[in-house]
Amino acid sequence: MQVPLYQAKAEFFRMLGHPVRIRVLELLQNGPVPVRDLLNEIEVEPSNLSQQLAVLRRSGIVVSIRDGATVSYALAGGDVAELLRAARRILTELLSGQNELLAELQHADANAETSSSTR
Repeated sequence: MQVPLYQAKAEFFRMLGHPVRIRVLELLQNGPVPVRDLLNEIEVEPSNLSQQLAVLRRSGIVVSIRDGATVSYALAGGDVAELLRAARRILTELLSGQNELLAELQHADANAETSSSTR
């Protein structure tokens, strides 16, 4: 039995739903990165990074590259980088809207304080 597309999408987003995985994907946007550099940038235990890299590798969105004793990781395709850029744009819009709301609330509070102090 085939999984419905909406369910497959939900599973995909669940797989992405870990801060270490997102950070790894961000770091891989500019090309392959050795595991030692990922460890330096992310500052997690090696076993935790290894687990998260395994999840990403099993999902097929990253690939490992061995060069002698050095293991590097790379994005399997450019679509993941585009997805991360889209997420950044969406978050920017959401946070911008929240800043506008915060400014309105602060303005309303300032007006309320001014009104109550003149009474």
